[in-house]
Amino acid sequence: MLKKIFHFLLSCFLLSSLVTLNACHQRENPQQIRLGTISGPETELMQVAKQVAQRDYGLNIKIIEFSDYSLPNRALSDTSLDANLFQHQAFLDEEIHNRNYSLVAIAKEFIYTMALYSVKIRHLTELRPQAIVAIPHDPSNEARALLLLSSAGLLTLDTHKKTLMTPSDILRNPKHLIIKELDAAQLPRVLADVDLAVINANYAALAQLYPQRDELFSEGKTSIYANLLVVRSTDKNNPKFINLIKAIHSTEVVAAADRIFHGTAIPAWK
Repeated sequence: MLKKIFHFLLSCFLLSSLVTLNACHQRENPQQIRLGTISGPETELMQVAKQVAQRDYGLNIKIIEFSDYSLPNRALSDTSLDANLFQHQAFLDEEIHNRNYSLVAIAKEFIYTMALYSVKIRHLTELRPQAIVAIPHDPSNEARALLLLSSAGLLTLDTHKKTLMTPSDILRNPKHLIIKELDAAQLPRVLADVDLAVINANYAALAQLYPQRDELFSEGKTSIYANLLVVRSTDKNNPKFINLIKAIHSTEVVAAADRIFHGTAIPAWK
């Protein structure tokens, strides 16, 4: 009996020690930030920001990469992440509405311009009737792509849904374009199989497609689709995120963005 009591007390002691060690570890690392990004050039850019944050502000940034747009907000909400940097306001609003996340954007970062690409035509005037146009199928990027097609004069939209439009909101389609909705990451890979594709900058860069060189039409500096630094609502005033913002807005990161995105990453905070 005494032996069982001894083992029980020992287990309690070890558990208590582990909790104490974890608590001490957390106290010793108040400057750590687990930051979620989407794999690709945006993560490459954050590696530069990580170095600036460590050097100038003593922040320990752990970058966690995702390939699925639906995961970084889930991970942030369940506290697996402390912040993420991959989405624009329309996407965040839709996620909050659909999943009841308590998340908030605390800073605008870069606009990564979406553009129209083709390997079959050199000018939009060459686009044939019933041409196949591929667009991303996630809700906010789909609307963004449709708005870009509208700005290019290819479609007329019913804009009452604003940033949540789908192909069903097309009012006029003079060329009877066939809209194909695909995963955003697949769009560069299907470029040879379609007549036109609307591709996000990060996936375009991975395929060595750059708006200044390859695009037929792209967003401008007035785009509403700036990437955002997002945290849980309870962390919106945490000083370490203020320093993270300063690091991301630094001249070194801006220069790196210009290099990585070939001049198409636009600072949205200026």
